[in-house]
Amino acid sequence: MAERTRGVFAISVAAEMVAMQIQNLRVYERRGLVDPDRTAGGTRLYSPADIERLHRIRELLAEGLNLAGIAQVLRLEDRVRRLEGEVDRLRGRRTP
Repeated sequence: MAERTRGVFAISVAAEMVAMQIQNLRVYERRGLVDPDRTAGGTRLYSPADIERLHRIRELLAEGLNLAGIAQVLRLEDRVRRLEGEVDRLRGRRTP
């Protein structure tokens, strides 16, 4: 899991990977939609998980959502993932 969340891609590479403008990635960060790592010098580094999230943002934009709607959808999707993990964890504790 750590490899998936470790920032490795510079903003120019991330933008190319998701076919977006660099300026858009900066806007998404300011809006809290994505949170790339930063080097000591302040360079943004995007992780594979960040790239997946940017792809999801692009999908939601294509569906006609605005950035506020996308933020809400991403929050809810994150919550569902956390809750599903908790359910799986609790089920693993049970003995049949």
